[in-house]
Order: sequence, then structure tokens, then C-alpha cells
Amino acid sequence: MSICYDTIIIGAGIAGAAIAHVLTKQHQKVLVLDKNGIAAGGSGAAGAFVSPKIGKGSSLQILTNEAFLFAKDFYLATCPELFHQTGVIRIPKNEEDAKKFQDYEAFNLPNYKKYSPQMLHDLGIKTVFESFYFPDAGDCDAPDVCRYLLEEIEVMKAEILSIRRENNAWGVLTAHCSLLANSVVLATGHESDLLDLRYMGIRGTWGTRGDFGSRLDLRVSMHQSLSVGANRNGVIKLGATHEKMVKEVIPCSDEQALGLKQKASLLVDTSDFELLQSYCGMRAGSKDYFPLVGRVIDTAYMLEQYPDIVRGAKVPLKHIENLYILNGLGGRGFVFAPLMAKWLAELIVEGRAVDARVDPDRLFLKWARKLKAEPSV
Repeated sequence: MSICYDTIIIGAGIAGAAIAHVLTKQHQKVLVLDKNGIAAGGSGAAGAFVSPKIGKGSSLQILTNEAFLFAKDFYLATCPELFHQTGVIRIPKNEEDAKKFQDYEAFNLPNYKKYSPQMLHDLGIKTVFESFYFPDAGDCDAPDVCRYLLEEIEVMKAEILSIRRENNAWGVLTAHCSLLANSVVLATGHESDLLDLRYMGIRGTWGTRGDFGSRLDLRVSMHQSLSVGANRNGVIKLGATHEKMVKEVIPCSDEQALGLKQKASLLVDTSDFELLQSYCGMRAGSKDYFPLVGRVIDTAYMLEQYPDIVRGAKVPLKHIENLYILNGLGGRGFVFAPLMAKWLAELIVEGRAVDARVDPDRLFLKWARKLKAEPSV
């Protein structure tokens, strides 16, 4: 077989859709594979809020806010009809949290306002706490964004049986055909069993969303212990990503979404909310909560050639040729995806190193040292 594609991307959530879109703009011939179709997992169930992170200026907050500013401009330029700048209000959970907000203020992005409880009451929001309002923030139509980014790109619904590097090319075997490409990008979310990626610590967090019909005049989105979207065309989105004990994908239930309605009733009037549809899915994060963007280390080679790495030896890292990953975006997938896709495309096309904060290499040697205690090593 001859090589048919420059890059095959495995996964058609927001991570896979974003890197496919950017690589295609770089004139690459791209194929996207997903066993369940476009945005069929965590991305399709996302509330897709695009808003900054508040905090005390941590490295993760700084990176998140860089990604937010990039994502906002990306969606406005690429698919403005699918990005709704309703503004997002961040509301303290309790008095202790409200005190933290005072410390957070110095680290907010410049374009924000403080809303008093009375201002919030005038908007129909029930709280006694002063809150932050970010007018540039909003939310996306999650599945529609993924479909839009992949509109002119070949997408195949297929289960991947294996991927294998042979004769300077990647062979991707599906249940129906074999495919060849120069490069492969893993954008598989919480499912990471095609290769040994244990050192990345990919883990799933369960997310639930409910779309509710309502006449409530709610013109701004907000976040407290859950996200409440502005009313658009008679629909209000309620969403939360926080259940880390769920290990496997389970069928969605209306009970989960109705639980969100009960929580939302503490913030807004939900008396006329009628559940239209429930969504759920697993979002993938990393062990240190930073995205995973870059090359993939050849774990088997490293352990065989450098057995002393389990005792802390620092050795040169060997990567698997032309294999890349874009994963670990967590509950902020629609914030991180555009910038992470840009950085990964620069690595694939130009050979430019990715930002060290998201390079998965950061996790390998620490992971290897922990293997010393395991009987199999």
C-alpha cells in the first residue's frame, strides 16, 4: 500500500477536530477516525464554556488564561455563529470561597467587572456574594463546533484495532480496512490503550449536561458548583464535570440531569425548567492537570535500554517516530483545544518544540522512578 495521508488523527472530539482543522490549513492531507463518530464522547456532552480561570496566579491558571484568550479569538474568527459571548459570572460557593475571591482579584484578566449581590439579583441570580463578571467569555455549541471544524475533512467512523510503525510509515488497522500515513495523532480522550501511555497518567472525569426548555429571561452565563448557560432560543444548559469515581462510560439518565436542575435552583428560578435532553461523557485529564501535547516516548525501549531510570537515572529520551498526542484537556476542552492544536501543528509541520508546560516528557522520569516498587520491574 502507498501512503494515503500525511496525518491520521484518532479521535473526533474537540481535540481531534481542532488539530485536524489546523493541519488541514497547513495543507496536510488528514483523515480523522473515531469508533463512535464526531463528538460522540465527552466533547458532545460538554457545556463548552469558554471562560478564564480564577485563582492566585498558578502556572495552570496562567496557561488556561492564555488558552482562553486564544480560543475566544479563534472561535470568533472561525465559527462566530457557534460561539455565544454571553459573558460568564463566577460566583463564590460559600463565605470561605468568597474570602478567596478577594485574593484572586489581583490575578484576574484585565477585562472583568465586580458584580454586587444587588446587581446579580437584578439579573435574576440568587446569591449574597460579590462575584466576578467576564464579559468576553461565553459558550460554544459543542457538537456543532466539532462538526464545523471537520466539515471539509475526511472523517471515518471505525474502530481501531491496532497501530503499527513499519517501513517509515504508520499502519492503522480498523475492523474494515488498513490505512497508511506519515504521522499519527492520538486524540483518544480517556481511552488510551492503543500504546503504553501509562506515564502520562491519563484519567477520566465524568461529566453530565442537561438542556432545559425555559422562558426564564437569563441573559448571562454563570458558574458556581455547576455551570448555568444563558437562555438561548428558549434553552438553558446546565452542566458539571466532577465525578472522578466513575471508571467506565455508562448510559445517560434523566436522573443525572434533573439533579443539576436541583442544584441550579439555588442560583436561578428553575420552576418552569423542562428537561429536553440529557448528555453525559468522560473527559480526559492528566495527573498534573496540564494538557498532554507533543511526542510519545517509547516506553518499552527506555525501560529495556536504561534499567537504571527506575532508580532515578537521568537519561536521554527516545520518542516513537512521527507519533503525537493531543489529550488531557479536562473539563476545559473547548478552552484548551485551539491553542494546543496550534502548538502541536507547529511541531508536526515545522519541528518547533512545544511549550514545556504541556510536553508529556515532563512526566516520564518521575513515573519511571515509581516503577522501582512494582514487582514486575
